[in-house]
Amino acid sequence: MHPRFQDPRQDWYFARHERDDDRPFGGPPRHRGPGRHGGPGRFFGHGDLRLVVLNLIAEKPCYGYEIIKAIEERVGGAYSPSPGTIYPTLTMLQDLGHVTVSDGDGAKKLHTITDEGRAYLDAHRPTLEALMERMDESGRRHGGGPAPQIVRAMENLKLALRLRLSRGPLDEAQINAVAAAIDTAATTLEQV
Repeated sequence: MHPRFQDPRQDWYFARHERDDDRPFGGPPRHRGPGRHGGPGRFFGHGDLRLVVLNLIAEKPCYGYEIIKAIEERVGGAYSPSPGTIYPTLTMLQDLGHVTVSDGDGAKKLHTITDEGRAYLDAHRPTLEALMERMDESGRRHGGGPAPQIVRAMENLKLALRLRLSRGPLDEAQINAVAAAIDTAATTLEQV
């Protein structure tokens, strides 16, 4: 029995977890989660998002933002990839020669699949089909919830508030401005 505990039911934790030297600060172990999900909180496993993005581009040339929206809508709002996930994936696909990029409207970049990209999709077709089925199933399960655009907007508001409040205390004028902005949004929503 571990000397920290007299209760043998608690000893198993330390006997198992004190050996895990890769954990930061001695915290609980990292759980990877079942199957291809990549772990808790992750919708796609390693390399899965690349296949999905490439498949969406194969369906029709598109911009990064359109890819984010297409994924979000397909899974019924259960997952919305961030620009910080999508744009590096698009850059990697370009570097691999799987897509080409051309200038679109303004600063937008239009992504189009190449023959190498189509060959990559064909080589990974069984995995892609399983991913698309999982996304469709998620869309069926979550389709009755709030629209993905509303969920994203709510999360954006929460994040903006947290970021602003983490920068330090607000003075009276700033407090009133934040409260007025939230009140205005609430009033507008009540009228919709």
